[in-house]
Amino acid sequence: MFGIGGGELIFIIFIALMLFGSDKIPEIARTLGKIMAQLKNATNDIKSEIQKSADVQEINSSVKELTSTFTDEVDKVKSNVSENILPEINKAAEDLESMSGPIKRQF
Repeated sequence: MFGIGGGELIFIIFIALMLFGSDKIPEIARTLGKIMAQLKNATNDIKSEIQKSADVQEINSSVKELTSTFTDEVDKVKSNVSENILPEINKAAEDLESMSGPIKRQF
């Protein structure tokens, strides 16, 4: 534990008893325990925030990938429509106009 041997630990406890007395040691231990718990909770909060941020980044990259794929497909359909279907529609409109031209002139 922190590179401290058994003899060194006993010596540290002895010095703490001499400095603070046996009455204050339990309070100090409780305070240190609370500090360690708060530190652990803060560390866990930071870890969870980092994880949430990573998840959001992953979701954002997935959404960007999905939307770019969708946009590419829409562009392909648009180009296909403009190249293949629109000329046929225009031709059909011209044919209809040429057939209905004499009918319109009669009225």
